Amino acid sequence: MPPTSRPLSKLGFLTIGLFDEADPRRGHESTLEIIELGERLGFDSAWIRHRHLQYGISSPVAVLAAASQRTRRIELGTAVIPLGWENPLRLAEDLATVDLLSGGRINPGVSVGPPMHYERIKEALYPDTADVEDFGYERVRRLLDFVRGKPATDFSGVEGFEVFADRVQPHSPGLGSRMWYGGGSLRSAQWAGEHGMNFLTSSVVKAEGPAGAEGAEESPDFAEIQLAHIRAFRAHHPDGENARVSQGLVVIPTDSATPEQRAKYEEYVAKRTPRTLSPQGPARLLFAPDLVGTSAEIAERLHAHAAFREVDEVAFALPFTFEHDDYVQILTDVAARLGPALGWRPKA
Repeated sequence: MPPTSRPLSKLGFLTIGLFDEADPRRGHESTLEIIELGERLGFDSAWIRHRHLQYGISSPVAVLAAASQRTRRIELGTAVIPLGWENPLRLAEDLATVDLLSGGRINPGVSVGPPMHYERIKEALYPDTADVEDFGYERVRRLLDFVRGKPATDFSGVEGFEVFADRVQPHSPGLGSRMWYGGGSLRSAQWAGEHGMNFLTSSVVKAEGPAGAEGAEESPDFAEIQLAHIRAFRAHHPDGENARVSQGLVVIPTDSATPEQRAKYEEYVAKRTPRTLSPQGPARLLFAPDLVGTSAEIAERLHAHAAFREVDEVAFALPFTFEHDDYVQILTDVAARLGPALGWRPKA
């Protein structure tokens, strides 16, 4: 098996944290138990997706606050918080607070763009400013400034018996270097690099030409597009080749799976495979194929993946709709078999 050009140093996983509307506590508890399991198995990081007005975790910062008190070592991230739903100053306060409570283990991932179904929810979300809200990169820059300790106001000092600061409090000094941008386009990769962020690249990219032009290829190659994004990010980042990138593909090892689980996993992948054959929708989104099979088979496919060979960190995505026991089996196989096949070793 050919070696990767970058030995895998950090192994993580990503979960959406689904729950039943009739019993939301059970779903959230399941997510926390999965994170605790991840730490016991030696994973370096656990990441939570973000869903609004759906049956998935809508408040990942709160969930990570709980996880921080039930773990001691594993890093805790968001992949990603859509900033169109957030006030950057308030979010900076929450992130810094949880980072301090965790002992400096929070890795916030964010993205830009208008909220999904914005026309239907804008009056509830921004009743007075819906038509003037800025959902571009400026929203990320504001968050970065607040997290990194730049002034939020020109006022500070004592007023009566109260003391006021001119920057977000509490301030967590290392948090600014652990901010991640989740991007699927060349422009986003470049912007994240220029602003000294880390870069999260997932199983979805925008099908673009070499200079970001759409429709350059009839049958674009996912791995090559993702590779171009990674290289563009590092080319624009102050740390160059040492800039951090994490790849997040859907990976389902079956080594210890039951026959019933294998059948379910293969059916899940088969239903999702057609969307990987060509760009989807007006945005020309290209999806990576899910990887299902033994750890040896998945490792071989990853070693042949052009973008995987450029990274030394991964956060493999757990399928959205599986059961708790399925996640236990998948994570156990990733830690015990797939990770070592990729050159990774679990942390104590």
